[in-house]
Amino acid sequence: MKKVRNPYVGHEGYGCLGCDPNHPFGLRLSFTFDEVERILYAEWTPHKGFQGYTDVVHGGIQATLLDEIGGWAVNTILGTGGVTSQLQIRYKKPTHISDGPLKLKAWLVSSEKRLANIQTQLFNAKDELCAEAQVQYFVFPPEVAKQKLNFPGAEEFFEK
Repeated sequence: MKKVRNPYVGHEGYGCLGCDPNHPFGLRLSFTFDEVERILYAEWTPHKGFQGYTDVVHGGIQATLLDEIGGWAVNTILGTGGVTSQLQIRYKKPTHISDGPLKLKAWLVSSEKRLANIQTQLFNAKDELCAEAQVQYFVFPPEVAKQKLNFPGAEEFFEK
């Protein structure tokens, strides 16, 4: 497993709700990457500020978690940037805040021309699948991603 660097930290204008470690009410996700299986992982501990129903993580927050790890899969696995084109979520069971840390996984399913399909999953602390999403991203060539999305380059996501 390899820790993923967040190369956006410190850049002017950066303030991502999903991954900025300094966002005052953000999710502050960080990631690790399994180079052999080519799977991206994250762990996140919910609190009541992200609640929908009593003790249940709001469905929109779950969608954001699944979309965020998918976007980082585009960065780390495909080595470029992209934007969400489609997000199809299946909520399988309530995700309880009191259960503790959640685990997220993402991997590339397919990539054709400028579309990448990423599978994402969210598990509770008991390793039960609570939600999953097929996320399709419109992917830019790296040079275009640098111009349009401030993509720092694939080499910036891992220690040298």
